[in-house]
Amino acid sequence: METETVRAASEEISQQFKTLINHEDLDKLNRLQHLILGRLQDGNAVLSHFNDYSEQCFAEVSGDFSRNTRLLKSMKTDLDYIFQKLRSMKAKIVATYPDAFPDNSTTILDQRPDLELPQ
Repeated sequence: METETVRAASEEISQQFKTLINHEDLDKLNRLQHLILGRLQDGNAVLSHFNDYSEQCFAEVSGDFSRNTRLLKSMKTDLDYIFQKLRSMKAKIVATYPDAFPDNSTTILDQRPDLELPQ
């Protein structure tokens, strides 16, 4: 008997909770969630396509980029060597002929910025 009373009470409470829920609001929430899900899936598809395209573009230019980077490093080494030789030649000329250059050109031999130093 007591279990039947508990069962009847729990069914009554269950019915009371069901009356608190508005099914139209639940349907509206469900539709909104599906709409948001669709938009997120569309956005995900666009981003996936963009990532694939970016990967393809990077694959096309990475070889050129690596080759040009090696070329620039080689050019920098060559130019550093040339400027070192020019400084050495200028120092020898100044030592041999002290009046060959104006006074201010002997103190500042290289005015190029050092690109490897952090700014």
